[in-house]
Amino acid sequence: MILASSTGSGNVTMILILAVIIALMYFMMIRPQSKEKKRMEAMLASMDIGDAVLTSSGFYGVIIEITADDVIVEFGNNKNCRIPMKKSAIVQVEKPGGAAAPAPVSTKPKKEKAAAAEEKAVEEVKAVEKEAAPAQNEEAAEKKDE
Repeated sequence: MILASSTGSGNVTMILILAVIIALMYFMMIRPQSKEKKRMEAMLASMDIGDAVLTSSGFYGVIIEITADDVIVEFGNNKNCRIPMKKSAIVQVEKPGGAAAPAPVSTKPKKEKAAAAEEKAVEEVKAVEKEAAPAQNEEAAEKKDE
């Protein structure tokens, strides 16, 4: 009798653990994937002619024609470089006004960041030199007095 009752509670515990694992898998894997799918569908549905796009192969272009499943994208300044592709090959859409679907990581180019950092460093060095200048003048005056 005692043995039978302990195995029954063990089964309930195993079922609860299994339910928790399934719930975790849903919230960690399936739900984010479905959210991303909805976001991509909304992005592709909002595409218009003239939008700048980034393809899955890394090419930037401008949409010049849209059909049900395909788009024709013009790459570069060459008007003869027009390539039809599936809508699913587009990973980012940027409207002509500048509003991109996913936000860019940084808005400043690397050169501007480096220039700003260099200016800040120069200002810090000048501030340190100004603080050190009175001390150096005092040392020079003491040497003259000797």
